[in-house]
Amino acid sequence: MFAETTTYVVYDGDCPFCSRYVKMLRLREAVGSIELVDARSDHSIRKLLQKRRIDLDGGMALVQGDQISHGAECIHRLALLSTRSTFFNRMNARIFRSLAASRVLYPVMRMARNATLRLLGRKMLSHSEESHNGYPRQNSF
Repeated sequence: MFAETTTYVVYDGDCPFCSRYVKMLRLREAVGSIELVDARSDHSIRKLLQKRRIDLDGGMALVQGDQISHGAECIHRLALLSTRSTFFNRMNARIFRSLAASRVLYPVMRMARNATLRLLGRKMLSHSEESHNGYPRQNSF
């Protein structure tokens, strides 16, 4: 199904903020084997998260072995995992190394993502997932 030694970051590939964010983190330098997975793809990790009813409209996910971090916890863990090699990574680590700050700021980031998708005329993930899995998404907030 998937490689247990690989770290996976599942994000919305149609969201310009999400796509840019995961690419700027430079996680390969810090973590090694990592795969960035577009949540709109037919990837086995996306299917695993869907089966576990993880709401990817509610946040990106980090999968490390059998551990799954979602939303604010995901962004917090990513900040701890990334290198400090660039200004972006240093600022990201400074802001999101605090789980409390991540929990406060992540909903704002999610609202910006949702508004941007609407402005760009792109669908939320749940609209495409409902046709795949036969049940409506479960909100995580």
